Amino acid sequence: MVAFTEEHQAFRKTVRTFVEREIDPYVDQWERDERMPTHELFGKLGELGFLGLEYDPAYGGGGADHLFSVVLAEEIGRADAAGVGMAIAVQTDMATPSLARFGSEELKQQYLAPAIRGEHVTAIAVSEPDAGSDVAGLRTRAVRDGDHWVIHGSKLYITNGVQADWLCLLARTSDEGGARGMSQIVVPTDTPGVSVSRTLDKLGNRCSDTAELSFDGAKVPVANTIGREGRGFQQQMAQFQNERMVACYGRVGACERALDRTAAYLRTRHAFGGPLITNQYLSYQLAELYARVDMCRHYNYACAEAYMRGEDTSRFATIAKLAIGRLCEDVARTCLQYHGGLGYIEETWTARFLRDMRITSIGGGADEVMLQVIAKMHGM
Repeated sequence: MVAFTEEHQAFRKTVRTFVEREIDPYVDQWERDERMPTHELFGKLGELGFLGLEYDPAYGGGGADHLFSVVLAEEIGRADAAGVGMAIAVQTDMATPSLARFGSEELKQQYLAPAIRGEHVTAIAVSEPDAGSDVAGLRTRAVRDGDHWVIHGSKLYITNGVQADWLCLLARTSDEGGARGMSQIVVPTDTPGVSVSRTLDKLGNRCSDTAELSFDGAKVPVANTIGREGRGFQQQMAQFQNERMVACYGRVGACERALDRTAAYLRTRHAFGGPLITNQYLSYQLAELYARVDMCRHYNYACAEAYMRGEDTSRFATIAKLAIGRLCEDVARTCLQYHGGLGYIEETWTARFLRDMRITSIGGGADEVMLQVIAKMHGM
């Protein structure tokens, strides 16, 4: 059993209270608006230290162990709309890990510290119209002009892209093909030549803004390069592990709450002479899903412990993402089904949950890519 301390458990209560008071009462409106007030929400998260739990205290981080990140993701995952957790995870585990690991002192002070405080909203700009899971196929270019990069290209499916203050951009900085010759660059969104081409209308996670971004001669200092020039692909692959891990932590929290809510409904819904929860088929199906949630939770904990030991968690993160993505679809489908016609009505949480969970098997590497990675690990 993973060693959660009293401090971790107290933190869990704090996060759960925050979700119940500062997120859940507002998500219906945020979903209707198709945007949440990200700067306002992140400011509150920053004040509580939620946005930089493991980062160096020199930049406002908490210097905490990784289990605090597990707790945060699980509890934010329980929120009434998954788009909130998606936006927060981009800030904590997708756009900032490379900067924290490889960035210069100047970049950390200028960009990481405000992100930890919640003063800046961040986004990770990797995916393109012709390069999603196939990161090696991206075309956005940054050409050196003296002490500056001049950037041309576009990025697609960028979470937080509408409201972001800066981007962790992956671009080609040399003529080398494939995975070589890429660099990660901090790009402030108020840079001339950076624009939001359009806001995307998504199936789910609607309160989380998602954008297509254009770069038309955007000029930023070469000093904004994160880590070594030409090592961007490798740094991004490491950053993807953080993304997949935290996404898996959060989805376990989401699935557990969905099952709890469905079981509670079945206890109150009477049909055929008694509460539906007494129907053996229904209760056994829920029991099986609870068992799968528990297995995934403890697999996540094993991954977290390996991460804290400094081990490579690529295998853990890949398998967890594949299994939990499929679990999410099964839980969402079952919960909606067991609510019957009520579950198909928009005002019921099940409809949103079904839409929100679908991205799990697509974003951050599709199921097919996860299978390809696992096959290669086994020499196939």
